[in-house]
Amino acid sequence: MTAATRRTDLVLLAVAVVWGSSYLTAKTATEATSVLLVLFLRYALSAVVCAVAVAAALRTSGPLTRDELTRGSLLGVTQAAVLVLETYGVAHTSAANAGLIISLTLVLTPLLDRAGRRGGLPVRFFLATGLCVAGVALLVSGTGLRAPGTGDLLMLAAAVVRAGHVVLVGRLTAGRTLRPLHLTAVQTVVGAVLFLPPAAAGLPLLARTDAVTWAQLLYLALFCGLFAFLAQTWAVQRTSPTRASLLLGTEPVWALAVGVGFGDDRLTALSALGAALIVAGTYWGQAVERARRATPPVAPVPAPPVPAPPVPEPRSDRALDGSLS
Repeated sequence: MTAATRRTDLVLLAVAVVWGSSYLTAKTATEATSVLLVLFLRYALSAVVCAVAVAAALRTSGPLTRDELTRGSLLGVTQAAVLVLETYGVAHTSAANAGLIISLTLVLTPLLDRAGRRGGLPVRFFLATGLCVAGVALLVSGTGLRAPGTGDLLMLAAAVVRAGHVVLVGRLTAGRTLRPLHLTAVQTVVGAVLFLPPAAAGLPLLARTDAVTWAQLLYLALFCGLFAFLAQTWAVQRTSPTRASLLLGTEPVWALAVGVGFGDDRLTALSALGAALIVAGTYWGQAVERARRATPPVAPVPAPPVPAPPVPEPRSDRALDGSLS
């Protein structure tokens, strides 16, 4: 493994740690304010910092390019969709559950990444996916089997949308010179614009917000938002979407640790078994996909050439005359 690969992996791992801790932070922040207000401030604070950084870098890096504006806007919409599902989801389920369910992104990303491409995934990958689904069923069951709650279903939807976002980042940035800071700035501005209208009615609540909630909002904006967006974009440009998803897949481990260690989350025997199945299934699925990607495709063996039929020699006029006599 090269030094550049290790550096990229460490950045993605740091993103996973930050995102793993974001579920408990978001849950407590939404209890003090509201989901829409948390989402708006998360983006708005990030956008302000990004705007200052981009303005300071204008002399050396130049203004936004058309590619950065168009692709950043699209990624801003998909990232906003991920966060709105995640934030509403964690508000209605436990932080540990949210972090574990979102880890299904690990097995969903390879499926979407290979969509429209030649070569399918082996049966073992789908067995790993089934293991993850069984784990989710046990995780949300609590003390007995039951249907998943609203928050659990929202986190499942967030896992699907996030997988699509990771693949989209890879495909939109592949082979193009796109600066991560500028791309992230566009995404944060788009998110702030999208969430301002629905959050406007709650802005007066900020006057009564205590210091602890402000600290949580700043952490969500600067670390879980700005740093994570910037680092993810920078790293995915230097690795494959699937490898990025593998390293980001340690996120549920951190979510579980933070939720149980610092929050009120508790795991029953069934929930603990479900968590183990999810983690095992995601890493198994990633290992299968990684091995599949590392195996060079077998070139088709060309069929042997079909010999041409022999051409009959022309017969002379004398021979023809003799045959008729």
